[in-house]
Amino acid sequence: MRNEFTRQLERLVEGVATQDGAGVKLTRVLTHDLQRRLDPFLMLDAFHSDTSDDYIAGFPNHPHRGFETVTYMLAGRMRHRDSAGHEGLLTSGGIQWMTAGSGLIHSELPEQEDGLMSGFQLWVNLPSQDKMTHPGYRDIPQ
Repeated sequence: MRNEFTRQLERLVEGVATQDGAGVKLTRVLTHDLQRRLDPFLMLDAFHSDTSDDYIAGFPNHPHRGFETVTYMLAGRMRHRDSAGHEGLLTSGGIQWMTAGSGLIHSELPEQEDGLMSGFQLWVNLPSQDKMTHPGYRDIPQ
C-alpha cells in the first residue's frame, strides 16, 4: 500500500555554537525560539571535539527538574553522578536516560584527558502530571 501523504519541509535549523557547563563547547540545535513548536522536545545539543580543552571541565553539579535527558555518546567517556544516588559511565555507543522529575542535582564529567568526545543530548519535557515523579536513571550500553 502506498502512502499518498507528503510532508513539506517547514524550516531548516542551523545549530548555534555555544558553551555550557564549565565551558564545554557545543552546538545548540534546538533553541528556545523552537521550544513551543517542538514540545515535548526542549533542547538538542551536539558536542564533537578532539581538543580536550573543549570538554575537559565537563558539567559539574547542576540542578534539573520536570524533564528527561537522553544522551547518546558516539565517542568518549563521561561519568554521571546525581543526588538520588545514581551513577553510571557513558561510553562510545551507549545511551544515558535520566529523569529529573521532582528534581535532582547531577554532574557529567569526562573520564578521559584526550581524544575525541562526541555525542548529543536531547531534553524531553515530561507531561504536567509526571513532573513531580521520582528521579530516575538508566544506562543502556552499546
